[in-house]
Amino acid sequence: MANTKSAKKRILIAERNRLVNKTYKSTVRTLIKKTIVNCDNYSKTPNDENKSSVISSLNQTYSLIDKAVKKNVLHKNNGANKKSRLNNIVKASLDSKS
Repeated sequence: MANTKSAKKRILIAERNRLVNKTYKSTVRTLIKKTIVNCDNYSKTPNDENKSSVISSLNQTYSLIDKAVKKNVLHKNNGANKKSRLNNIVKASLDSKS
């Protein structure tokens, strides 16, 4: 256990930051899954409503990934890889039913 006051404070700050980072990572994973589900729905029944849900969930996911990278929750290359993989899935889904 920490002995100095500053070390005790750093432990509290590290725990707080860990929880914030965990929230970001969890939400990114959830949004990625949501986007993939929307792509599957669009592949099964291609219509404008499903297409707009795919695009809106993709935009929302991109936004959160960029915010996580900006706050150093994710490394910039990790964020770029997530966006690239997701874009390939969405692109394949939208192009196949155009």
